[in-house]
Amino acid sequence: MTAAILMRLARPEDPPLLEAIREAAFAPVFASFREILGDALYETVQLHEDQAQSELLAALLSAGSKWEVYVAEVAKTVVGFVAVQLNQVTRVGEIGLNAVHPDWAGQGIGTAMYEFALSRMKEAGMRAATVATGADASHAPARRAYQKAGFAAQIPSVWMCRWV
Repeated sequence: MTAAILMRLARPEDPPLLEAIREAAFAPVFASFREILGDALYETVQLHEDQAQSELLAALLSAGSKWEVYVAEVAKTVVGFVAVQLNQVTRVGEIGLNAVHPDWAGQGIGTAMYEFALSRMKEAGMRAATVATGADASHAPARRAYQKAGFAAQIPSVWMCRWV
């Protein structure tokens, strides 16, 4: 990455840009879920959750949210975002919903966002950090990025479904 990455708090004018990034970044993930489950089972058990991710982003950005949402900019272009939660009771920070626009993938944006999030956690007195991601092939780039940022301890999880 040659251009500087600026991290800043999300502004009132950012939600449409962040929604477009979220939609583009997660399209391959949702397509992978459909392929894994098949059309009918996907539409029954997963489609609603995938569609609700847009509402999740809006909630993270809403007034009173317990999340801080930061935007990654390169040359005044919004290219990604990361949500951070700071739990002052447990002193555990969490990286939540985050994405880099696919046009900017592989250019160090994710790494910069996670390093920024971890710095923010440290600054706020957090003792540990968590992040959750999928174990399927479509989440492999996210897993690599989190591992690159130093996330090493893992609790594997499998979500299973079937017709009844």
